[in-house]
Amino acid sequence: MLRAVNAYGDPRPWTPQAAPVMTALSFLNATKQPPSLAFLLMTLGPALLVLRAAETAPRWLEPIRIIGKVPLFYYLLHFAVIHAVAIVVSAIRFGEIGGMFDSPAIARYPVTFPPGWGFSLPGVYAVWIGVVVAVYPLCRWYAAVKQRRRDGWLGYL
Repeated sequence: MLRAVNAYGDPRPWTPQAAPVMTALSFLNATKQPPSLAFLLMTLGPALLVLRAAETAPRWLEPIRIIGKVPLFYYLLHFAVIHAVAIVVSAIRFGEIGGMFDSPAIARYPVTFPPGWGFSLPGVYAVWIGVVVAVYPLCRWYAAVKQRRRDGWLGYL
């Protein structure tokens, strides 16, 4: 409602366009950096509603809740797994992994990817799903450890 008034909440007002789709995009184009009030309300509001709905989520969404109970552990673990996967992919596709650890020029620091590096978008999604599935058992184990023990340092990881 604040964005619809078009008088407060964002330094850039939205404007009607020739096509309804373009008008909707102009309406949603709130200032992201620094975040305007309209941007914060449009992003944090729905996120808070989703979080509230997740508290009473069906059983099949339990894996998402498990990962949410150990966010830093998941982040550190998935970061290491993704880098290990990148090294294996480099070894298989290009026969060498040296570019993963050094860079011949400062302009290409910290790594130099060989020509043809990367995947299509469906390939990226497949790797993403594979990494999440691979780290889930460790996240479930660590969530159980955090639930059993009350050591202070467990709350940080």
